[in-house]
Amino acid sequence: MLNRLTSTSAIPSAIHPTEEQHGLDLREAIGFLWRQWIFIASIIAAVLFVAAVYVYSETPRYTATAQVLLEIEQQMPGKEDPYVSRAGLDFATLENQLAIMKSAPFLKRVVEKLGLVSDPEFGSPAPRGAQAPSWFARIRSVFRSSSATSAPPAAPARDDGDGIPANVMGAIQALKGATTAARVGQGYVIGISVTSLDPARAARLANAVADSYVVEKLDARFEAAKRASAWLSDRLVELREQLRQSEEAVAQFRADHKLIQTGSNFTFNQQQLSDLNVKLVDARADVAQKKARVDLLRQILEKGANIQSLPDLPTSQQLTNLRLQEATLAEKVAQYSARYNESHPLVVNARLELRDVQSQISAEMKRMGGTVQNEYALAKAKEDALEHSFREATGQLGIDDKTAITLRELERTAAVNKSLFEDFLQRAKITQQQSTFEARDSRVITPAMTPGGPSSPKKGQFMSLALILGLFLGVGGAVAKDKLNGGFATPRQIEDMLQVPLLTSVNTMNSRDLTVKGKLIPLPYYPSVMPLSRFSESIRTLRSGIQMTNVDHPPKIIQLTSTIPHEGKTTVALSLAVSAAFSGLKVLFIDGDLRHTSATSFFGLLKARGLVDALLGTVPLNDAVTYHKDAKLWVLPAGSKSNNPADLLNSNRMKSLMEMCGETFDYIVIDSPPIGPVIDPLAISQLSDSVVYVVRWASTARELIQSSIKRLPEDKLAGVVFNLLNEKAAQKYGKYAYQYYYGSRSYKKYYEG
Repeated sequence: MLNRLTSTSAIPSAIHPTEEQHGLDLREAIGFLWRQWIFIASIIAAVLFVAAVYVYSETPRYTATAQVLLEIEQQMPGKEDPYVSRAGLDFATLENQLAIMKSAPFLKRVVEKLGLVSDPEFGSPAPRGAQAPSWFARIRSVFRSSSATSAPPAAPARDDGDGIPANVMGAIQALKGATTAARVGQGYVIGISVTSLDPARAARLANAVADSYVVEKLDARFEAAKRASAWLSDRLVELREQLRQSEEAVAQFRADHKLIQTGSNFTFNQQQLSDLNVKLVDARADVAQKKARVDLLRQILEKGANIQSLPDLPTSQQLTNLRLQEATLAEKVAQYSARYNESHPLVVNARLELRDVQSQISAEMKRMGGTVQNEYALAKAKEDALEHSFREATGQLGIDDKTAITLRELERTAAVNKSLFEDFLQRAKITQQQSTFEARDSRVITPAMTPGGPSSPKKGQFMSLALILGLFLGVGGAVAKDKLNGGFATPRQIEDMLQVPLLTSVNTMNSRDLTVKGKLIPLPYYPSVMPLSRFSESIRTLRSGIQMTNVDHPPKIIQLTSTIPHEGKTTVALSLAVSAAFSGLKVLFIDGDLRHTSATSFFGLLKARGLVDALLGTVPLNDAVTYHKDAKLWVLPAGSKSNNPADLLNSNRMKSLMEMCGETFDYIVIDSPPIGPVIDPLAISQLSDSVVYVVRWASTARELIQSSIKRLPEDKLAGVVFNLLNEKAAQKYGKYAYQYYYGSRSYKKYYEG
């Protein structure tokens, strides 16, 4: 069947532009802004109004900034002090300095120095005549006053845990809230900013905080140097006593053992013994080294390896020459072997010369190995001689090893105590000098100046942000509002969600539109009275679209239904039937809505026999059908009331009745109930050739329409009719949608004659 293909072709190409198939449609965006601009503008205006009220009611504040440079300390050589902290200016150090500037003890100095406790802004409440609070401050004060009425009376000012009075702490917290400190750029510069109601006060406070920070750094270094000097002084007393005791112990030991002491603080025998001991230690080390080389030589010879792999082997010029001769002869043997056979005289002589040179190399290597062994033997003999001399010296001295060891231990202890005492004495002198004078490591490089204008509120920036916020809220609210509108408003929405064509759109007609020559025309008769009107053209477009659903076999039995009541389904059905009748067709209109007989009431046949009576068999079909002269069509009213209309419409009698009507009439229009609440339209759809679905424009929920339309037979669904369309609102949904609904202005004039 060609119904699906031809139904799509019935839609004007204007609603199928290729650029609308994918991506953002600029026309839809413009249409969206067109229909929602009042809402968006209202939101923006409201946000701007609130921002303007805040900006012009808020008290202006001024910010002054002073810059402090943290200098890297350059210490003099030889005066490094490990007992006073001198950390580099890294990121953590800068953060620590920023924390110091915001600390309560630091700000307390500024508060006390400038007397901020009695300041109207930072201390006690402002007196009469002071600047009035802002609009938002008044609102906050109202809520605070309401809560204060039920609160107990405030306690008198008292000290906190750190011993700071409450009024002073309040001024400190106020100054802390008005002060900001941050790193400037990537250097070691800190910007100290203070915000105040008075520009001169802001500059004065910023300079006071900066100066206090510089003084704080000097005081901290001075205190650290004093503490280090005091600790070193106490430590020197202990070290001096330890040195004295250790020296007395050495002197007492020498006196007890009758050891002679030279002017160089060593005894004669002890000096001799010390020299021999040093020489003996060196000799033993030399012997150990040469013995290791002999052992390594022995291992190399046992493995048959080359003796030249021995480390630190002296280079022999003769061995080098022999190696060069060996290489030359080996190359000659290779050349002769390549040219001649093995028994050739040149080859034999070359091999003999090569063996002779290799024998000389072996002899030279053995000689070098013997040299290594001789060096070991000589070193061993030297060690033995020194050991003999050391034993003789110790035997003549008459001091046993235990006594010598004890003496050396006492002397080492005395030497260590002396070195430690001298080092501490030097540090104490340096620290004492530093405690009297300390170079500063921070200075103010840019003092704060009186600001020329307020820093807050920034009217231009604040209003710009308010404009952006209002635009964001307006567009977001408009999108949400547009999404919450559950009805269909454009043909594209119909096609994307329902996958069915839009046959036509019927605009709303009021009493003024229906008045022709002073007479009010019923809407179904309007196409016959005003055949060139837009409404008439919409009904003719509907008839044409239904016919195009199957060109070879045009539908004869047309069923109209909707989702819910009050969508204008009956009016469209009556208008379609009247239009077909005035075109010369023999038309039968059947009121299939047995529950709500609006069409029957329109023709004034509420008491007449009709469809129910014909199905029950109480009256023949010919007697139930009535010809209406004004509409030029035959009408089959609903007839009597029925308690089971669905069963009647789904009966075999109904099927037979429709077959009889199909043989008699050229065009049959059935007004069926809405498919949402009842199942009557499903029974009628089995007997009809084509189903027209009436949707009220921008009203009925899309999801409800989608779920309802899926219940109908897909092969019989001709398309959708937009009914009760608002002309002014529809123009805001895009140019192409508007042209499809109403045509261009020239067509509009043409329709209106």
